[in-house]
Amino acid sequence: SRSGGRPRLPAPAGLLGDPDPEEAVSDDSSRHGGRVRGFPHERGNWATHVYLPYIAQEEFLELLELLVSRARTYVPSLAAMEEFHLSLSQCVVLRYHWIEPFVRSLRERLAAFHRFFCVADQVKVYTNQNKTRTFIGLEVSAGHFQLLELVSEVDGVLEEFDLPTFYKDPSFHISLAWCVGDLSGRLEGLCLRELQDIVDGFEDSAFVLRIQWEQIRCKSGNKYFSFPLR
Repeated sequence: SRSGGRPRLPAPAGLLGDPDPEEAVSDDSSRHGGRVRGFPHERGNWATHVYLPYIAQEEFLELLELLVSRARTYVPSLAAMEEFHLSLSQCVVLRYHWIEPFVRSLRERLAAFHRFFCVADQVKVYTNQNKTRTFIGLEVSAGHFQLLELVSEVDGVLEEFDLPTFYKDPSFHISLAWCVGDLSGRLEGLCLRELQDIVDGFEDSAFVLRIQWEQIRCKSGNKYFSFPLR
């Protein structure tokens, strides 16, 4: 037990990672590139996100380098993403003891889904809800229906736990780069058209940006759960 406190209860079985992580207790934005939390950290609250992970191949990274290099002529502070995904939920807060039943419900609802393709080839500029960050992303132009089916099932789980569901008319996309603040005005217009020209003219772009999704993943705090598609 901790000094002066009650003994800690044992963690539920089946959860990997620390039951009471100390990471990110401070909201010092200088420690993570100036990014600002969407909600304050509270002990026992776990930031949770459901998404489709994308493992970038060499050709995709070459395209990324071209796009970020051009976009930096408009916004020099732009930083390329280091990992890539397509979101199926907002970032929501789970209490620790909810994680296991939440993941179990996700697994049951997603078990019947098969692998599928989508095409992400439309450059678009996004900001987060509180306008503290701006993103450049590749929006999905084919495969929207399958993604909506997945979101419907994920939303069903979120509703079971009285959590916010996904956006009503989602723009499914893979984020490529980001910067602090609302700089969408600098990136839209001429910059956006130049970036789309790069995508359209990239060799084998039709092949590079046709993505097969093979698994769904849920990240909750420092824990990762994978749900393979059939």
